[in-house]
Amino acid sequence: MMNVTSTEHGDPCAPVLQELWQYVKAGQEEILVSPYLPASCAFLTHMLLCAPFLALDALGSVCRRVRWWRIAAGSGPPPSLRQWFDCLWRILFKYLTAILPATAMFQSLRSPMLPDLAPSCWQLFVEVLACSLLFDTLYFIWHFSLHRVSWLYRNIHQLHHQHKVPFALAAQDASSTELLSLLLIALISAWVVGCHPLSEALFHLINSWLAVEDHCGYDLPWALHRLLPCLGGAPHHQTHHSLHRGNYAPYFTHWDHLFGTYCA
Repeated sequence: MMNVTSTEHGDPCAPVLQELWQYVKAGQEEILVSPYLPASCAFLTHMLLCAPFLALDALGSVCRRVRWWRIAAGSGPPPSLRQWFDCLWRILFKYLTAILPATAMFQSLRSPMLPDLAPSCWQLFVEVLACSLLFDTLYFIWHFSLHRVSWLYRNIHQLHHQHKVPFALAAQDASSTELLSLLLIALISAWVVGCHPLSEALFHLINSWLAVEDHCGYDLPWALHRLLPCLGGAPHHQTHHSLHRGNYAPYFTHWDHLFGTYCA
């Protein structure tokens, strides 16, 4: 468990992190330990991160450059505003009726504590990386099972594959069971690693961004998978939606290469 915090003298950004942590923590402890915080933040963060891609989809009808960036340029126009709002209400309904109460129960059992010290920069980096790798591993196993066990696919995962050409908001357009499993895998990953709350918050933010970018439908010049070759990105995941097989890992590609499920 990596629950030791520090503000090492040799760490140049330790004072900055300590000030940030004290600012976040000051008078906000009840909110930070609220069992409703993870699901609420997951929903709101997802909506905010999708906003730039809503703008891109709107620009796609008038800007040729935006259409060039779309991966499936020949599959039709970008999703309409009506499709976005229909998707939004489906996700909101599932969060209110299933995700919020279930994750609140999990968080109540978890009883998170708020340390006095912020993590060092190195601790922050190691914890976020460890969480990302663990989440990627656990989700690869779960996603592979969802496709290989027909009952699981029909009852849990098939709804997500209604989008043969996904768009950003559709990253969470899935059954309540699948949405809950994704959030629980993320929470369990942070719990197993023993993250500092700051590290956990950064992990959830990166996790949400990668999920949105994977489903956005655009191969953008500044996308993370162009900067980090270990990431699959939107082309990797859109191939999965097109073929309904392969590319089971959500972000990294090493498990798909190792198990022969990688599709170029």
